[in-house]
Amino acid sequence: MASSVGSVLLLAHVRDRGVVTAARALAQAGWRVGVGSPRRDGGLVGASRGVSRVHVVPRPTGDGQAFLAGVRSAQEQGAYDVVVGSGDDWMSALSHYRDALPLPVAHPPRSVVTAAMDKVELARLAERVGVGTPVTQTLTVGQDERLRPPVVVKNRSHWAPGQHRRHRIEALVCETEEQLRAHLASFGGDEDEPVLQEMVHGRLSAVVGVMHEGRLTGRVAQVSPRLWPTPSGASARAVTVPLDLDLAARSEALLRELGWTGLVELQFLLGPDRVPRLIDLNGRFYGSLALGERARPGLVDASLRAAVGLPVPALPDGRVGVRYHWLPGDLRRAVRERRGGLPADVCSSLRWAVGAQHSLLRRDDPGPVLGLLAGRLVTDRGDDLPVSASAPAAPPRAPRSAREPA
Repeated sequence: MASSVGSVLLLAHVRDRGVVTAARALAQAGWRVGVGSPRRDGGLVGASRGVSRVHVVPRPTGDGQAFLAGVRSAQEQGAYDVVVGSGDDWMSALSHYRDALPLPVAHPPRSVVTAAMDKVELARLAERVGVGTPVTQTLTVGQDERLRPPVVVKNRSHWAPGQHRRHRIEALVCETEEQLRAHLASFGGDEDEPVLQEMVHGRLSAVVGVMHEGRLTGRVAQVSPRLWPTPSGASARAVTVPLDLDLAARSEALLRELGWTGLVELQFLLGPDRVPRLIDLNGRFYGSLALGERARPGLVDASLRAAVGLPVPALPDGRVGVRYHWLPGDLRRAVRERRGGLPADVCSSLRWAVGAQHSLLRRDDPGPVLGLLAGRLVTDRGDDLPVSASAPAAPPRAPRSAREPA
């Protein structure tokens, strides 16, 4: 096991796959990892051997006081060096409330995170540095100028101070005017603002890395041949590919313009015209992070080191040809898409699983998968119910033997 580096508190949703990868990577690099979650068991990541302690931290809704009390309580019990949010709401809230917290926050300043999470502002900045984007509109444009279905509808941002929404409004492809009107009606809260985005038909790709001292390091390029939910969900399969140096340079310029620091995934759609169009920026622990860590080990560790002022090791570009699999998502996709027929598509998924880096499955850390199979970590019951910040935390776990892998 690596020598001790420091201690980190990860704020996590119950079913977050990316934060499981982060906890494993940080523990292996020598960090002591604690988790804050709305559930006392911490969900998927709480079952990982990479986690030493779980704390109850309510989600950052309403006036934020319960969330702040939960983080403060976790810090009193765990004495962490830094805190990280694994979802857009956790990350945005930490950046917003950083001056009220008793420990450093491993995210850029509030203004930077707000701009990065704003679909309209991100598109504007991308255009300024020459990064392609789909046409992106708010509903303030005139009827004659407005995009027509099929169109992608997104929430302009996923968190705002004072919001009471329990769940984020996911992007949805609206094929007809009737679907569009019905979906727009779901944007009922004051914190919600629908954005219309041009429908781009193409393959999902991404550029991943750590932005440090104005440079994007540890760069990994990936493409995703299968998604779930289909046709516009997360990577069910992905593979690393040679880096497009021009796109990487433009991505770096965008991140400098934005003022971003730390771990980042920029998602693109590559259409028939071969022009990559930026559709999202993930500054959190994204779903296929296990692929990035396999192709370029040390991404999460470097991001945390930079946040607390520790030396950041050099990070060469990632390896090409590394495969990733989210098996449950891919099997559900196969049931829906049935490419070549259901048996053929299921067999294709099982073949892809062999030799791939999985989102959760690891022989030396079976807890998250066992909990998932048991069904006790994936129920929605109580995930978002108010929980007293003074509720007792889970007891500390016994330290691993130095011979045990993280």
